Amino acid sequence: MPKTALYNMEGAAIGEVELSESIFAASVNVPAMHLVVRSILANKRQGTQSALTRGQVRGGGRKIYRQKGTGNARHHGNRAPQFRHGGVVFAPKPRDYVINVPRKVRRLAFKSALTSKLMGGDIIVVDAINLPEAKTKLMAKVLSNFELKNLTLLVLPGRDETLQRAAGNIEKLQTTSVGTLNVYDILRAGKIILTQDALKGVEEVYA
Repeated sequence: MPKTALYNMEGAAIGEVELSESIFAASVNVPAMHLVVRSILANKRQGTQSALTRGQVRGGGRKIYRQKGTGNARHHGNRAPQFRHGGVVFAPKPRDYVINVPRKVRRLAFKSALTSKLMGGDIIVVDAINLPEAKTKLMAKVLSNFELKNLTLLVLPGRDETLQRAAGNIEKLQTTSVGTLNVYDILRAGKIILTQDALKGVEEVYA
């Protein structure tokens, strides 16, 4: 069973914590992670873009000049794509970009992402993070104890108004909860900080 160090808010190691083997020691499946990340990014697209084709733009009903004798190319109207105010070739229309991924593949990708992060030493487990008030400087002081450089993902067991407000103005810190944790956020983050309660929640949901 995999293990990792357990830290307190001051950044000192206070013991070890055992991790679920089915989540943090799974086989890393790169194609599954790639598919799920594609799905997450595609599902964020609104798909509301729209432009007019040559048959939809206004005007252009009259032939602009006679067919022969002018020395110019043959045209019917002036709303063809090559003309100013003309239509758009293969104009984009509202569409759905959703990519559906089977649940088994999503779970496999999730476990693969957490396993790869643990293998890279990028998961930090903290016993608890408790702040007396929602102050950015208090959260920044906690993060400074762990020598974080890149984007950090803080995983909480649930909605915590104090911690989320304290972390809101820190540029390289993203907060999420067990219920909204996803593969894209895991892979995008340089380091992942989980509280013990959040770790238990992840293991209960995905084990």
